[in-house]
Amino acid sequence: MKSRLLLVAAALLAISGSAQAANFDVLMLNKGTDGKTMGFSPSFLQIEPGDTVTFIPADKGHNAETILGMIPTDAETWKGNLNEEFTVTFTVPGLYGFKCQPHFGMGMVGLIEVGGDKSNLTGLMDVRLPAKAQARMMELFAKTSPRQ
Repeated sequence: MKSRLLLVAAALLAISGSAQAANFDVLMLNKGTDGKTMGFSPSFLQIEPGDTVTFIPADKGHNAETILGMIPTDAETWKGNLNEEFTVTFTVPGLYGFKCQPHFGMGMVGLIEVGGDKSNLTGLMDVRLPAKAQARMMELFAKTSPRQ
């Protein structure tokens, strides 16, 4: 009986250990790793509910914040200060569009897919963005998981 309880306890610990939330870093750069000016690296992430993303100002003059109308309905907006590192925990599944406010017009945008949920993709595609931001965002939409 004791060995059976120990086996169950060990199995539960293994399951809970593998379900721990992960943290992802996103760098805010004057030149993205894709060679384009003003970018996030990475600019697209696929994460799970409960995971966190830390936005790191590798270069000065940047922030990260949600784009109005480009987050799931039940999610809360967030906004980091210029030149400051900050962390966001994502609990609501869906797609999250984000930007650097000072460089939004230059196309400094990113996209986070939480839990493989793309149910708000159509709504995000309807949001009007500056031309360069729109072009980059369309590239990011193409990276989302295939519809199920």
